[in-house]
Amino acid sequence: MPPARKRVRTFDPARTRAAVLAQYARVREGIARLTPDQLEAPTRLGDWTVRELTAHLSVVVGSVVRSLELPEPARRELALMDYPAVASARAGEADTVARETAAEGTTDELFARAADRLPEALATVTDERLIPTRLGAMRLADFLVTQVVELVVRTDDLNDATGLGVPFDRQAQAITTRFLADALAVKAPGGAVEVRVPPFAVVQCGAGPRHTRGTPPNVVETDPLTWTRLATGRTGWATEVGAGRVTASGDRANLTATLPVLP
Repeated sequence: MPPARKRVRTFDPARTRAAVLAQYARVREGIARLTPDQLEAPTRLGDWTVRELTAHLSVVVGSVVRSLELPEPARRELALMDYPAVASARAGEADTVARETAAEGTTDELFARAADRLPEALATVTDERLIPTRLGAMRLADFLVTQVVELVVRTDDLNDATGLGVPFDRQAQAITTRFLADALAVKAPGGAVEVRVPPFAVVQCGAGPRHTRGTPPNVVETDPLTWTRLATGRTGWATEVGAGRVTASGDRANLTATLPVLP
């Protein structure tokens, strides 16, 4: 018999919408508190300053509204779990857009202007509405999942650079953790390693003997924020294992070769 196909996780659209709006609000409050010196501070994102980072965040917010203002595409071009591979291949585009946007005005005004329009725009469309994105036409519900992930990842970037301590919405963090865990399973299909990110996600990945019952022989466990940083290349496997933020048991319990899953 052929191996059983893994069930594709679905994300509740209502919770996703609520998470988007909640994390936008938290980021907006943080950006409004930035000082001129903080805006010019370096980040862990190459040569981006905080100004470029916040400009990028305003683009993220505005992209939903701008996409909804365009005609609906005739067909879907990108499924949710295709997004990580396509986004990774075109990661450099975000750098150019961020620099161009940073030159347009003060970042708190840009972000506020984009965020103010979002609730009204979302209230008028269904989750199945197709929208054009720079990577291809997607369902609105799927695109909003990617925006939650982007917001959580960039919130952590902002906190790292400024010490603002912008909080994470719990639902936004749950969606991000699950999406990135699923992206790992897509990138490294199999059942040899069980990856646990309590309390939000458990997935199996990696070629080798599939675990079916009892205690898995290869287990990786970490917390949601560490997992988010690993999965997006903000930190390295050896660093987090050495610091005790990742526990790994078993000969195959090493994810170095498969990380990151999203830039």
